[in-house]
Amino acid sequence: MTRPREPDAIPPSPSPAFFPGFRELDVEAGGVRFGGVLGGSGPPLLLLHGYPQTHVAWRKVAPVLARRHTVVVPDLPGYGASLQRATSPRWTKRRIAAALLDLMRTLGHHRFALAGHDRGARAGYRLVLDHPGVVTRFASLAVVPTRDALAAVDHRFARRSFHWFMLAQGADLPERMLAAAPDAFLDHAFSVMGADGDAVIEPPAREAYRAAFRDPAVRHAMCEDYRSALDEDAAHDDADHAAGRKLDCPVLVLWPCADGSGGRPRDAWAAWADDVTDVTTTGGHLQPEDRPDEVASALIAFMAGSPDTDAIHPAQDTL
Repeated sequence: MTRPREPDAIPPSPSPAFFPGFRELDVEAGGVRFGGVLGGSGPPLLLLHGYPQTHVAWRKVAPVLARRHTVVVPDLPGYGASLQRATSPRWTKRRIAAALLDLMRTLGHHRFALAGHDRGARAGYRLVLDHPGVVTRFASLAVVPTRDALAAVDHRFARRSFHWFMLAQGADLPERMLAAAPDAFLDHAFSVMGADGDAVIEPPAREAYRAAFRDPAVRHAMCEDYRSALDEDAAHDDADHAAGRKLDCPVLVLWPCADGSGGRPRDAWAAWADDVTDVTTTGGHLQPEDRPDEVASALIAFMAGSPDTDAIHPAQDTL
């Protein structure tokens, strides 16, 4: 069984090279020692990365958003430098969302906007559903809710996104398989996600992702992420759907035209929120890296409607 990292076993941060002018996060909140970066000024905006990345995924977008927002860019719990203090009970999206909310409150942000890509969007919409009145605006990049994604699984999804089911297998089978060739597995993942293969990830960023993925605890956290998706996360979605619960804030659906999954993502989100806007970007799944200018422009336009939440709850510099 994969063991959690020791408290001092935090990998060196690549942040200074990718986020000039930002400060590094090293904050205890919600049972997590969060790593990542913080920068800018203005209404708070939480940016969440996806699989199999770290906060480095936002390196091309966060500096632009920081001209208008206080931008908080953590590694998801278990990913990158964000150390889970305990791996049991499982880190479901509900538990991850609660930890992220505690992080933002620790930083002094009691209401904030949120943009999540891939797994970050799944943690993001769970935060909105579980904690009404907290998130002012929510942007989902490249995903539909887990319940809808699973209902639409076909041979195309299974081939392109086989990792959903491979990583969800019982411990420690996928962990042992990933340990055999972590760099090769990661490179393959990126090659099928980018519209132009893995060319959108420059060598320094690729090495940062590889360094994180070489950590057995990080790989285990990713597997647990996908295990929870098929079990607890799907059950939580089903319960919310049955109860008629919806996201209580405006939602932006930012979808890549080269996704290739078919379907209508806006229709899926319209069942979960009353105020939904959709924008299509060129390129592939890795939107913040593949088409950063389009992503930044769409987020700036959407977030312009966010209230100045820090006027209600002034941020406290706890770094």
